[in-house]
Amino acid sequence: MEYAIVFLPLIGSFISGFFGKYLGSKYCEILTSVLVAISGILSLIIFYQVLVLDYSSNKLIFNWISSGNFFVNWSIYIDALTAVMLVVVSVISSIIHFYSIGYMHNDPYTPRFMAYLSLFTFAMLVLVTADNFLQLFFGWEGVGLCSYLLIGFWYKRASANAAAIKAFLVNRVGDFGFALGIFLIFYFYGTVNYNEVFQQTPKLIQNQIIFLGIEFNLITLICLLLFVGSMGKSAQILLHTWLPDAMEGPTPVSALIHAATMVTAGVFLVVRCSPIFEYSQVALNVVAIIGMITAFFAASVALVQNDIKKIVAYSTCSQLGYMFFAAGIGAYHVAIFHLFTHAFFKALLFLGAGCVIHSFNDEQDIRSMGGVWKKIPYTYILMIIGTLALTGFPFLSGYYSKEAIIEFSYLKGTQVGNFAVFVGIITALLTAIYSWRLIFKTFHGKYNNKKINLNSIHESTLIMLVPSTLLAIGAIIVGVLFKEIFIGTNTQFWSNSILFLQDFKHHYLPIWLLVITPVIVIIIIPVAYYLFVVNQKILSNLISKNQKLYNFLLNKWYFDELYNYIFVEPVKKIGTFLWKKGDINTIDRYGPDGLSKLIKMISDKAVNFQSGYLYHYAFVMLIGFSILLTYLIIY
Repeated sequence: MEYAIVFLPLIGSFISGFFGKYLGSKYCEILTSVLVAISGILSLIIFYQVLVLDYSSNKLIFNWISSGNFFVNWSIYIDALTAVMLVVVSVISSIIHFYSIGYMHNDPYTPRFMAYLSLFTFAMLVLVTADNFLQLFFGWEGVGLCSYLLIGFWYKRASANAAAIKAFLVNRVGDFGFALGIFLIFYFYGTVNYNEVFQQTPKLIQNQIIFLGIEFNLITLICLLLFVGSMGKSAQILLHTWLPDAMEGPTPVSALIHAATMVTAGVFLVVRCSPIFEYSQVALNVVAIIGMITAFFAASVALVQNDIKKIVAYSTCSQLGYMFFAAGIGAYHVAIFHLFTHAFFKALLFLGAGCVIHSFNDEQDIRSMGGVWKKIPYTYILMIIGTLALTGFPFLSGYYSKEAIIEFSYLKGTQVGNFAVFVGIITALLTAIYSWRLIFKTFHGKYNNKKINLNSIHESTLIMLVPSTLLAIGAIIVGVLFKEIFIGTNTQFWSNSILFLQDFKHHYLPIWLLVITPVIVIIIIPVAYYLFVVNQKILSNLISKNQKLYNFLLNKWYFDELYNYIFVEPVKKIGTFLWKKGDINTIDRYGPDGLSKLIKMISDKAVNFQSGYLYHYAFVMLIGFSILLTYLIIY
C-alpha cells in the first residue's frame, strides 16, 4: 500500500510525459487523475490505521548509499506526522488534478502539464515519507524543479519565464543553507538517519563551532541553517519574493504549490526536526520572530493588491507565518493542525479564483470585475466559504486552528509568546479586511469590465465546480472533526513523531482572548461592505492622504527594488563586463576568433601563389631544392 501511494503519481507522470502525444489529452487527464486519486484513497486508509491502530512502519525500497559505516536507504517511513502530510498532499493533489481537466481543456500541451503535476506530487510524497535527511533533500530539490517547470509552463510568456527563474534562484539560496545544515549533521553525527540523529542530539547540546568567524552552539547553528531552507520553500520574509510572481503559472499550479506541496515543506521540516529544535531556544525564537514578521508583512501587502491570485498568494504567505510562529513557541502540533485546515480552504480559494478568471476570459484584476455574484452564484458561494474559513469565522476550519495558535501563544507565557498573541490578532484583523475586499470588489458593486460583456459572464463547468465543492466541505468540517485528535489536551496521536520537552499549561484562558478574534472577524464584514461597496470615497480620500504608505504597501515594502539594487544590478554589471571584456575581447579575440582570422589570412596569402603558370611552379620547386641542398651540405 505504501509503495502504491508514492509511486502511482510517478507512473502517471511517466506515461503522460512520454506517451501523451499518442494517448491524447483526454486519456492523459483521466489516467493521471485516477492514479493520484487512488494514492489519495490509500493515504486515507493509512491515516485511519495510524489514528485507530497506532500503525507505523518503515518500508525499505533499496539501499541507496553504503560506504563503510555510513548507510542511507530509500525508505517509506510512516508515522503520525507522515500520515497527516500524505492526506494533505495526495488528497488535495487529486482534487486539483480533476479540476485541471476543466481548467486546461483548451491547452494543447495538457499531457505535459498533467505529467508535471503528477511528478510534483511524487516529489512531495518522497519528501514527506523520508526517514533520512538525504532522501528528504532529494524530494526537496525535486519539488523545486517541478515548481520551476510548472510556474514557467506557459514559457512563451516572458513574465512566466522570469517568475520561474526567480522562484528557482531564490529557493537555491534557501537550499544552500539547508545543504550546509545536512553537511554539519553528517560531519558531527556520522549519520543522516532521523532516529540516529535525534537520539544523539541531547549528547551534543554543549558543543560549540566557529562559523564565519562567530562562535555558535552546534545545535543552534544546525537549526538555523535548516530553517534557512524552510524560509526559502515556505516563502518567509527575506526569501519570500518568489511566491507572488509564481502566480504566472496556471491556477491549478498555484493551488497545488500553496495548499499541498512546496510551501508546506518548510513547516514540515521544522516540525519533523522538533527533536533538534527543542534543544535550541535561540533557534525557536528566530523561527517565531520570522514567522510573526512574515504574517504581518504579507497581510499588510495583501491589503492593496489588485491581482486576485496575488491577494490569495500573500494570504498563503501570511498563514505560513502563523504556522512558523506556532512552531517557534513549541506548539508544533498546532502548526500542523493549521497546515491541515489551511490546505482545504486555501486550495478552495485558488480554485474559486480560477473559476472567476475562467469566467472573465483570463482577467485577474479585481478592479475590472464586480457585480457578478448573480451570474456565477456557485463560484460566489464557494469563495464565501473559503473566505470565512480563511478569516477564522466561528466554527469553520480556519477558526479552530487560528484560535489555537493564538491561545497556545498565550499559554506559552513567555515574552515571545505574548508578542505572538498581539501579532496574531492584528494579522487576523488585516486578513479579514483584505479577504472581504477581494469578495466585495470581485462580486459586488458595479460591473467594471469594459472589454467583456456582462451577459457573457458564465458559470464554470461541473468538472471545475465539483472538486471545489469537495474542498468547501473540507473547509467547513475538518477543523471541528480533527481538533481534539490533533491538539486535544489528552491526545496521544503524535506519539513519537513530535518531541515536546515542555508541556503547555492548560489553564483557563481569559474571556477577552477567546472572543476578540471572532468578534473582529464578524464586525469587519459589514464594515468592509460599506467601505468597498457603499461608500468607496472614504477609502479614496484615505489613500490620497496617505499616498506614501499606500505606495509602500503596493510595492511590497520595496523588497524587489532593494534586492534588484543590491544583488541583481551589480551581478548583471559584473556579468556584462566579463562577457564583453573577458569573453568577447579576450577569449574570443585571441582564441577561436583570432585563430580563425590568422588561418584565413595565411590561406589568402597562399592563394596568391596559385597563378596557374607552370614556370612559376618550377621556379618555386627550384628554390626549395636549392634550400634543401644547402642544408645538406652545411649539416
